[in-house]
Amino acid sequence: MPRKHKTLPRLFIDQPLATGDQLKLEKAPSNYLVNVLRLNEGDEVILFNGQDGAFRATLVSGSKKAAQLEVAEQTSAQTPPSQIDYIFAPIKTARLDFMVQKATEMGVNALRPVQTQHTQMSRINYDRMRANAVEAAEQCEILNVPTVHEAQTLEKLIANWANTDPERKLIFADEETDVTDAAKALKPLGQSKVAVLIGPEGGFSEAERELLRAQSFCVPISLGPRILRADTAAIVALTLVQSNIGDLR
Repeated sequence: MPRKHKTLPRLFIDQPLATGDQLKLEKAPSNYLVNVLRLNEGDEVILFNGQDGAFRATLVSGSKKAAQLEVAEQTSAQTPPSQIDYIFAPIKTARLDFMVQKATEMGVNALRPVQTQHTQMSRINYDRMRANAVEAAEQCEILNVPTVHEAQTLEKLIANWANTDPERKLIFADEETDVTDAAKALKPLGQSKVAVLIGPEGGFSEAERELLRAQSFCVPISLGPRILRADTAAIVALTLVQSNIGDLR
């Protein structure tokens, strides 16, 4: 994206985008542009939708209930989706917000909560998760907003793995693993599709750990000698994966 476009505010919209389009926004994004960002008619913004790339657009009508935009040229082509899904046991709201934002910044393709024996949070605000992912994408010039999946139990996730995503490897952080060299364990995966699994604050139960270790598609790794909170573990694990087999190499 040209440097002059980097100073423009960015807005995710759930609408198709193409040069020359005339867009009428819904109330929420209209209010954001007019009341929050205080844009006036003639001001510019960068739009993206996770599918068509990024486009420069001009505000032609500043109504806070139904702002209208004219789409100009494309400023960035759509980037291909990541090969990394992020699977996690939900944690308390404020730290979950942080974790979702950082996972989005790290380039994950999907956010997939799972319920485990020691999961502390059973109620999940999916709209809030989606909003945090969108906000992180807007702020960090990310064109792919991760898909938010509904929660399922770890047992169901494992049972359905072969039918839903048989080619994807499941990398899970196991504090009791003998695999202490994470880089060595990850390198053979090459360009494979992967998912990164972080357990709950209390760790996996012994039965869950045995279940994971018994699967041919599971790859246990250690995150080091220290005990990490779940949100910190997410950043460490995703950094290891991206730096060894992802786009940080």
